[in-house]
Amino acid sequence: MSIPRNDYPRPQFVRKEWVNLNGKWDFAFDDRNEGLKKKWYHSFPVEQQINVPFAFQTELSGINDKSFHDVVWYQRKLAVPEGWSNKEILLHFGAVDYRSWVYINGNLATFHEGGNTPFSVNITHLLNWDNEDTVTVRVEDPSKDVTIPRGKQYWHEKSESIFYTRTSGIWQTVWMEPIEKSSLSSIRWTPEIDRGDIELEFEIDGENVSNLSLSIDITFNGEKIISDQTNMLEIYNKRSYNIRNRFTDRSNIHGSGWYWSPENPNLFDVTLTLRKGEKIVDQVDSYFGMRKVSIENGIFMLNNMPYYQKLVLDQGYFPGGLLTAPSEDALKKDIELAKEMGFNGARKHQKVEDPRYLYWADKLGFLVWGEMANASEYSEEAARRLATEWFEVIKRDYNHPSIIVWLPLNESWGISRVAHAKQQQAHATSMYWNTKSVDQTRPVLSNDGWEHTISDICGIHNYRNEEELKQAYKDVESAISTTPANRVIYANGFSYNHEPILITEYGGIAYQVDNTEGWGYSSVRNEEDFVLEYKKHTEALMNSRIIQGFCYTQLTDVEQEINGLLTYDRVPKCDLKKIKEINDQK
Repeated sequence: MSIPRNDYPRPQFVRKEWVNLNGKWDFAFDDRNEGLKKKWYHSFPVEQQINVPFAFQTELSGINDKSFHDVVWYQRKLAVPEGWSNKEILLHFGAVDYRSWVYINGNLATFHEGGNTPFSVNITHLLNWDNEDTVTVRVEDPSKDVTIPRGKQYWHEKSESIFYTRTSGIWQTVWMEPIEKSSLSSIRWTPEIDRGDIELEFEIDGENVSNLSLSIDITFNGEKIISDQTNMLEIYNKRSYNIRNRFTDRSNIHGSGWYWSPENPNLFDVTLTLRKGEKIVDQVDSYFGMRKVSIENGIFMLNNMPYYQKLVLDQGYFPGGLLTAPSEDALKKDIELAKEMGFNGARKHQKVEDPRYLYWADKLGFLVWGEMANASEYSEEAARRLATEWFEVIKRDYNHPSIIVWLPLNESWGISRVAHAKQQQAHATSMYWNTKSVDQTRPVLSNDGWEHTISDICGIHNYRNEEELKQAYKDVESAISTTPANRVIYANGFSYNHEPILITEYGGIAYQVDNTEGWGYSSVRNEEDFVLEYKKHTEALMNSRIIQGFCYTQLTDVEQEINGLLTYDRVPKCDLKKIKEINDQK
């Protein structure tokens, strides 16, 4: 029986040995919240099975129950390979929504809060090594708590408006791997294209590192350009490698030909080898892209050149799997279809996307705006939850060259009174500065859409018709004085400071081509009108001398929203070449 989602779950930090734990798990609803009292981690009530990593609300899970169950349990046997007996065993979870407790053989191994980010635990000391070890997971996903960062997951059972069916429990790959007592725990690539350097920061877990050495081999198009070995003197270290002058065949590299961009998604492959004497104790494969994102004199720049962003809003929902793509090919196909239409990137909307999507964005050349799933209402606890998980998001995804913008808050979600409330303004501003404190390489928006506090980009959402768009964006003064959705562009006490202006949501044209009934921000009845409306809305923005990019709503239909360029099943609603012809005008 094939294992679902059997692709390697951590594409920028790859070890050869690993075991995928997706597939059939025992599963139980705990609607009375009695599992802890009855110690289900010792005596599990086998009610049914679930197909991990798909949430119980999905068809692909084998359960397909869309009613609310705030507490659920999982359990399965662990068969640790014999060759791992002298190793440390790490158990990894790609994402579990929202709070999770992990038990090994009835003993609590770890707790994690946050539905969008990965976590790991060393389970070596809890194993019996008898092929009868068990892992049990208890998950809480409170249905009515509107201060949890859940993005488009609705807090009512039936989807409506812009909100969709929720995802509870395990929704990304579960897996385990062996490591030695000393191992690499993280790496961080920071490209410096003006110097031609790549900076590497790394962390090592385990014993005293003074007797360890790390070798780094970097290749480009099959040519090894750097081979370096250094002794470890401290756990935290930074190394800088010059890329520009390392190519032996100069005909293979000229000018900016080694930069990463959507047009030329050049990637450097890396192998990092940790040794203790002559013995290899860890080896990790990785990659990086040499690219620079900056804003110069109010102009958005990619690799020191003005760059016009043609983005599509992508909710990242899939028939049968909701937030979990049925396959890696499905993630790749969404990028390929968007590029086929002439888009050079996507704004992943209210979803922290699967790392395999970001891998294909890196490989295929596709810009991504990294966005946090937001809460619906504000509280001090909501602020803590968002900030804590957002740091985990940035750490997970920092190395992806495709991610060019960070967006922690959207449309005042979770900060509904930010236009005037000082506390919520402080939260939005703190999310901006907190992001900057861990990543100086990317622009950050405090609150995309409207009611900005401090932002590197002025992102505006406007679903008005093409004539209104033309008038609104004829000059900067008009743009920043508009009130789309009756919201001011800058919160009280804050003002425009020559940031690049992008229309980061517009369009939303509904066109029903199958039996799905739904809504959009405007509607048409045939393919010809669909293309014409896309053309009119998009050209109104392209012809503006102040707009530096756009993000069309949206890539696909999702449940009751039928404003996609593709259906929910990824069937084009028109000849995609016609969309590309329009997009290629800029």
